[in-house]
Amino acid sequence: MTKSNDPLVIFTPSGKRGNFPVGTPILTAARKLGVDLDSVCGGRGICSKCQVQPSYGEFAKHGVTVAADALSEWNAVEERYKSKRHMLDGRRLGCQAKVQGNVVIDVPPESQVHKQVVRKRAEARDITLNPSTKLFYVEVQEPDMHDPSGDLERLVAALRKDWELPELEVDFSVLATLQSRLRKGGWKVTCAVHLGDDYVSPRIIHVWSGYYEGSIYGMAVDLGSTTIAAHLCDLRTGEVVASSGIMNPQIRFGEDLMSRVSYSMMNEGGADEMTVAVRTGINDLFSEISEISGIDLNLIMDVVLVCNPVMHHLFLGIDPFELGQAPFALATSDAVSTRTKNLGMNIHPASRIYLLPCIAGHVGADAAAVTLSEAPDKSEDLVLLVDVGTNAEIQLGNKDKVLACSSPTGPAFEGAQISSGQRAAPGAIEHVEIDPVTKEPRFLVIGSDLWSDEDGFAESIASSGITGICGSGIIEMVAEMRIAGIVDGPGLIGSPEQTGTTRCFLDGRTHSYMVFDGSADSGPVITVTNRDIREIQMAKAALYSGARLLMDKFEVDTVDRIVLAGAFGAHISPKHAMVLGMIPDCALDKVTSAGNAAGTGARIALLNTEARAEIEETVRNIHKIETAIEPRFQEHFVNASAIPNSVEKFPILATIVTLPDVNFNTGGDKEGGRRRRRRG
Repeated sequence: MTKSNDPLVIFTPSGKRGNFPVGTPILTAARKLGVDLDSVCGGRGICSKCQVQPSYGEFAKHGVTVAADALSEWNAVEERYKSKRHMLDGRRLGCQAKVQGNVVIDVPPESQVHKQVVRKRAEARDITLNPSTKLFYVEVQEPDMHDPSGDLERLVAALRKDWELPELEVDFSVLATLQSRLRKGGWKVTCAVHLGDDYVSPRIIHVWSGYYEGSIYGMAVDLGSTTIAAHLCDLRTGEVVASSGIMNPQIRFGEDLMSRVSYSMMNEGGADEMTVAVRTGINDLFSEISEISGIDLNLIMDVVLVCNPVMHHLFLGIDPFELGQAPFALATSDAVSTRTKNLGMNIHPASRIYLLPCIAGHVGADAAAVTLSEAPDKSEDLVLLVDVGTNAEIQLGNKDKVLACSSPTGPAFEGAQISSGQRAAPGAIEHVEIDPVTKEPRFLVIGSDLWSDEDGFAESIASSGITGICGSGIIEMVAEMRIAGIVDGPGLIGSPEQTGTTRCFLDGRTHSYMVFDGSADSGPVITVTNRDIREIQMAKAALYSGARLLMDKFEVDTVDRIVLAGAFGAHISPKHAMVLGMIPDCALDKVTSAGNAAGTGARIALLNTEARAEIEETVRNIHKIETAIEPRFQEHFVNASAIPNSVEKFPILATIVTLPDVNFNTGGDKEGGRRRRRRG
C-alpha cells in the first residue's frame, strides 16, 4: 500500500481498497487492509483456504476497469489444488495470485476467517465463526551449535513471526512429543493453539508433523435436569458433525432439582455420587458421538457447557447445599474456564471447557445461553422467552431492560408423574384432537404420520404400538378436554351424564377419561385421570405465574411476542398452550419456537469466542426476580390453576376457540365435588 499510481485492489463484500505494488500476493494485500481472508499455512500454498474470485471488466461503481491480465498467471500450485481438491472455475489462491493491475477481488463466505454459520430459523442471528482454538502451520528454524535455544522456544518464535501470535505457553502434554514431531515433519508442523481468554493465556495444545489437513472439533453441551444433549462441531467450518443425547443419570437420585439437593443434604457423599454420575454420563455421550461420527475423541479440543445452577454445581463438584435454601447463593455466578481433565473428561488431554455465567440462584447458564441465542436485550418489541423444562426459566425484555425468573414446574410437562405419561419415543401419543360433539379422540403417535382414525394406522404402528402420552401430547390432551367440555375451568373431569360420553368413567372417587383401551389386544389402557389434570394445572400455573410476575414488573398486561425454547418447547402447540393457560394471551402467529435455544447458545459460544465476552457483559445487566419472596406470585398461581385462568380474560384466545362454560362441581353427589377437589 504505497504510491497512488500502484494498481488498485478492491475487495468485496467488505469494500476495502488500497494501492499495492505489482507482484504483491492478494493474501498479503488482504492482510494489510484487514480483509477477512482465511489461511492456515501462512501463504505457503499448502492449505487452499485463501480461495478468492477475481472479477474482470468495467466496474463503474468502483471507478475501475479490470483487464484480463490483472493477476499473475495460473501456476502449478493452483493447478495441483484444482486437480486434487475441488476448486470452482475462476477461483484463485490468494497466496499465489499476484497483483499485476487494477483488480476487484471477491472473498467468498467459505474463505472468510470469521465466516457466518447460517442458522435455519429466519428470525435467528447467524453465528460468526471465531473459535477459541485454531490451527497454524509454521516452518521452524532448525537448531545449530550457534543457536542453543530449545525447540519449543524456536516454535513459539516462528508462530509469533508468521502469525503475530503473542508469547505462547505450552501445555505440558505437548512437550513429550514435540521434538520427534518437529524432526519427523522436517521442521514443518501444524499447531492447535488455544488463543486464550480472561481465564487462561494463549497456549499450544497440540502439534502435528507437517501440514495437518484434518479438522479439530468442539462440543456444545446442554446439561439438563432430565436429558443431556451434545453437538459435535467442526471448529474450522462451524458445521454440526453429529448430535446425540442421553438421559441424565442423576435421575435415579431424584427427578427434580430440589430432590437432588435434598439427596446431597440427607446422604453423606451424596453430592459426590451425583457428580460422578453426571460426568460419567457426559463421557459416555461423548464416546457415543465419537463412534457415530468416526471422530477421534482426541480431536475434540474445546467444550462449552450450559446448565441450570444445581447441575452447574454438581458437574463442577460443588455441593449444591446453599441452592436449597434462601437466599439461594451460588458458589460463583461468573463464567468458568478450566481444563477438561480437571473435570474427568475423556477427550484431548489439553482441551478446555467453558461454562457460561449463571444469571442468579435458580436462573443458570442455560438461561444465559438462551439469552445469547435469542437476544431479548436487542429486541425492539417486548418478548417473553420461556425455556420449558423441569425448572422453567423465563425472561421478559427488550433493548431497554431484561428481567428473569425461574419457576419450579416439575417434570409433568415431560410426561413424568402422569398416569400414562412417558418420554417422547416411538409409540407415544404426541398430538390429540377431541370431537366436541362425540367426545371421541383421535391422535398422532411418534413414529407414524397417520392419525389414529385413518386407514393404515394400525399397520404403521405395528412395531411400536401405542405406549403412553408424552409431554406435548398431555398438554394437547388436557386442552382438548377443556375445549370439548370434558374438563371444566377448575380442572374437574365430568361424569358420563355431565359430559355426554361413556369415555368418562368413575375411577375411585373421581372420574377419568379413556383415551385408548388396548386391553382387548393385551395392550395398554391409556387414560387421563383427575390427578393427571391436577399435575398439569400445578405445572402450568407455576410457569404462567412466573411470566405474569415479570409482566407486573414491566407494568404491562400483554407482550408483543412469545418464544418457546427448549427441545420440548419446539413441540408445544401455541393454541393448546394458551387454552391451558401456560402462556399469556397473545396472537398465535406471535408465538414461535426456538427449539433447543440453550443448546444453540452453547454452540454460539463454542464457535465465536467473542460471544463469550458478550454474554458475560449481558448477564450482568439482567435483573433477577426471586419468585419465592414476591407476594403476588402466590396470587397469580391460584388464579392460573384454573384452565385457562380464573381472572385473566384471554380475549385473543376467545376469538380462536370458544371454551364451554361448565362446572362439574355439584357439591352433593357421592363422588364429591369438594372432596374430589381437595384430593386433587
